[in-house]
Amino acid sequence: MACNEKEKQALLRFIQALKDPTKRLSLGLLLKTHVDGLVSNVTTCLVILTYVNLWGASYGGLIPHQLGNLSSLRHLDLGGGNSGLYVDNFSWISYLSSLHYLCMSWVDLHRDVHWFDSLSLLSSLSELRLPNCQLNNMISSLGYVNFTSLTVLCLPSNNFSHNMSNWLFNFSSLWSLDLSDNSLKGQILSTISNLQNLYHLNLSVNMLTGRISESLGQLKHLEIVLLFSNSSCGPIPSQMGNLSSLSSLYLGNDKLNGTLPRNLGLLSNLVELSTENNFIEGMITEVNFAKLSKLKYLDMSYTSVVFNVTHNWIPPFQLEYISLAYCKVGPKFPAWLQTQRSLQALYLSSRGIVDTAPNWLWKWASHIDLIVLSYNQIYGDLSQVMLNASFNANSNRFVGQLPHLSPNVAVFTIANNSLSGEISSFLCQKMNGRSKLEILRPIKYCFIGGTSSLFDAVAIFDSFRLRKQLSIRFSGGIPLSLRNCTSLGLIDLAKNKLTGNLPSWMGERTHLMVHQLRSNEFFGDIPQQICRLSYLIVLDLPNNRLSGSIPRCLNSISAMATTHNPIEDKFNTVVDYSYSRYPEHLLLVIKGRESKYSRILPLVRIVDLSCNNLSGGIPTEISSPFGLQSLNLSWNQLTGRIPQKIADIEYLESRDLSNNHLSGEIPVSITNLTFLSHMDLSYNNFSGRIPSSTQIQSFNALDFVGNPELCGAPLLKNCTEDEGPQGVNPSDGNGEILERSWFYNIGMETGFVVGFLGVCGSLLCKRAWGHAYFKFLDNMKDGVYVATIPKLNWFRYHLRRPCIRDTASVSER
Repeated sequence: MACNEKEKQALLRFIQALKDPTKRLSLGLLLKTHVDGLVSNVTTCLVILTYVNLWGASYGGLIPHQLGNLSSLRHLDLGGGNSGLYVDNFSWISYLSSLHYLCMSWVDLHRDVHWFDSLSLLSSLSELRLPNCQLNNMISSLGYVNFTSLTVLCLPSNNFSHNMSNWLFNFSSLWSLDLSDNSLKGQILSTISNLQNLYHLNLSVNMLTGRISESLGQLKHLEIVLLFSNSSCGPIPSQMGNLSSLSSLYLGNDKLNGTLPRNLGLLSNLVELSTENNFIEGMITEVNFAKLSKLKYLDMSYTSVVFNVTHNWIPPFQLEYISLAYCKVGPKFPAWLQTQRSLQALYLSSRGIVDTAPNWLWKWASHIDLIVLSYNQIYGDLSQVMLNASFNANSNRFVGQLPHLSPNVAVFTIANNSLSGEISSFLCQKMNGRSKLEILRPIKYCFIGGTSSLFDAVAIFDSFRLRKQLSIRFSGGIPLSLRNCTSLGLIDLAKNKLTGNLPSWMGERTHLMVHQLRSNEFFGDIPQQICRLSYLIVLDLPNNRLSGSIPRCLNSISAMATTHNPIEDKFNTVVDYSYSRYPEHLLLVIKGRESKYSRILPLVRIVDLSCNNLSGGIPTEISSPFGLQSLNLSWNQLTGRIPQKIADIEYLESRDLSNNHLSGEIPVSITNLTFLSHMDLSYNNFSGRIPSSTQIQSFNALDFVGNPELCGAPLLKNCTEDEGPQGVNPSDGNGEILERSWFYNIGMETGFVVGFLGVCGSLLCKRAWGHAYFKFLDNMKDGVYVATIPKLNWFRYHLRRPCIRDTASVSER
């Protein structure tokens, strides 16, 4: 059999055009392509190439048009890499007339607005998968579509932002349709009933409005229906109860109202049911679950339904996850829960339960991973309770001592109860194995035992997140026993009375991401070992009595040298359960304002050493962490100049160097900080002209006051010319220049005299003009007074102000 030279050359050009930094393309083709051909001599001769799968490879660049010459190709998968592959003209795809499967996930296709026209010519196409392709247009009307054999249409996470197109429902052979996360608008059209073979429908995370189409009830083969996170309204169609094959129904986070259709309880194949965060109301009885024997997942939280089942009801299902938060289940604790032997997560917060915790609860709960009972009125003595699951019982009426914890407990929060006893004995209890406890928040818990005993107790946990609670105010120093926390990830002991030197062994905690000790009484130098914390993204030590110089090794903190956080998941989710995440939050002062950071906390990069007694210069090395977003060195005793390389911190948004003894000129390089939106250089000894740029001149003059030798906008003080006129020398014999200068001086003096007499003479001769002129001067004087006196008072106040230790303005982020 002879070689197909055309296809061979097409493949070679395709390989040469791709960017392949890992040099694995040849191996990838050998492993991921099925080739029908012969081996001729030493090289492989490609006769008919039918299968190419490069999913997940790290190739980037323009996908070459020559790929369209592989006319026998049946399977093409270039997606999954997210490495910069793109298409400028998609017309070449129409030449792959034998193509059955096409996947180009994460390939940028937005440059060709006619992408769908090219695809519609592929009569053999069966599966089309184009997620995250930056597509922003879908043809609203299409007279003819050639790929009538299409079975899978997967276009999620693009940005179509228009109404659903009617032609989408003309593919009678379609069995999977995924248009999720596309900002689609309008209603689900009744013509969806044309898709009689559809078994998977995903229209979630869009902007769909109106009622859910009753036509969905005609699709007898539907097994998976995902319509959550839209703006659909009205009741759940009772026709959904006709879908006898339905296994997953997700309708959460919409605006649905009415009651839950009773015939949903007849769906014997239903495994997952989610209606959370809607306006659904009414009674839920045994009838609603009559034949749901396969149900594993039930989420009806944040609705107004009322559970009205008999006390001895035995459900037909065995749930693995149940969330009934903010529904009405009480006042009695639901006894039917003890029949659920496969449960892994239970959410019963704000359920209106007013009852004693039943005796069976604690033994039954021993096999569950997570129990949330917060914001009820459940009471009972926890002194003899042994917990084997992560437990949240905030705002209840539990009494006695803290319960015993097994090593499996990762989160324990029991704020706003009436517990008492020694917290150290609770934390130091003997366990069979190393404790996994990472979150402990006994807010408003009355305990006996000093600060040292608490720290010694905490030290048994290798990955504990150490943070100060609202009702506890620690004093003394940080004991050496805390050194045993080898995987310490977060230290938040702000606003206490802790004192002593910062421990040098803190640099051994290589997993530490947040180091917050603001508003304490620590003194001494900042230890150099702090630079070993390669994961550190928050260094927050203001309002202490630290002295010495700023460590020159801050450039060694690699996490601050990037805006992409390699530990984001580890930081943002302290504990990852099967069904739950526990986010961290932190109060930080950025841009002069204290704000609460939670969701975006992994993206924050901050160094705050303000309000201390640090001296010396600003080290040049502080410019190396170019991912740094906020730098605050104000209210110290720093001297010297601002480093010229300050502009290397290209993502810097906030810089505060006020109230120091810095001098010299402000570097012109700061004009390159395009993200800078807050800067305060006031009350130093800067001199010269303020660098000129639209961004710098947009700052307030108050950000530069207190520098007597500083001039230029936004200050009102103008700068004098740096140099006088050049080339004038009285002794050079050039009389012409001197004569011309004398002539100009006489002319200027004569003009001044004539102008002055003209104006004043007119005011003396015409009395009405004089009155009007002096009235104008009085009004101007009053305006200047009103505009300047309040600012002068503000200056006097801030000249006297102390270093602000705690700010009060708090906002959510």
